[in-house]
Amino acid sequence: MRLLAVEDEPDLAEAIGACLRQAGHAVDLALRLDDAEAAAAGTDYDLILLDLHLPDGEGLDFLRRLRAGGRRVPVLIVTARDRITERIAGLEAGADDYLVKPYDLDEMRARILAIHRRATGTVEVERRFGRLCLLPERRQVLLDGAPVHLTLREWALIERLSRRPGITVTRAQMEETLYGFGDEIESNAIEAHVSRLRAKLGRGAIVTQRGFGYRMGEVA
Repeated sequence: MRLLAVEDEPDLAEAIGACLRQAGHAVDLALRLDDAEAAAAGTDYDLILLDLHLPDGEGLDFLRRLRAGGRRVPVLIVTARDRITERIAGLEAGADDYLVKPYDLDEMRARILAIHRRATGTVEVERRFGRLCLLPERRQVLLDGAPVHLTLREWALIERLSRRPGITVTRAQMEETLYGFGDEIESNAIEAHVSRLRAKLGRGAIVTQRGFGYRMGEVA
């Protein structure tokens, strides 16, 4: 997933970013509300982690503006404010969940996945493409029943393609899935990932739509 973490404590922001990148997500960090506003305006995020007390404003105001503008991106509030009235206010403003500091990073990751499942209506269902089988919840790929080792970015790419197998995903959309702001992206990075995936999974796993992008195929 492509995530935005809005957190004004630099050390915590970096810890969140490192944890989520290790789980295979692309993560952008915003230390201020105006940075978060700019990022959200230009990027279609799968989820936003939102601190409430920021140097230049209140996170709840940002959330209310998102919802007033029709943005349904899932939001997980992460804050030290733990009073029941504050939790209710966050949920009524449009948050999907509320996590109180200090919290365990593994719990944060689990809540993100749970919110994403609710938002997309997905459950643990295998995705089959001929001899190829994807198990999204386990982040596992099987070829003829045998597990195939993928790097985090290889997994993120094949998972993105397999979500909507009949739909072509553009190169720009793939880059947005795999990389955050500031990441260096080599000109042939997507092609290199696709090539390695085909070598591991079979050439039919990914179909090139010339001039458009790529879509999920089947391994005969």
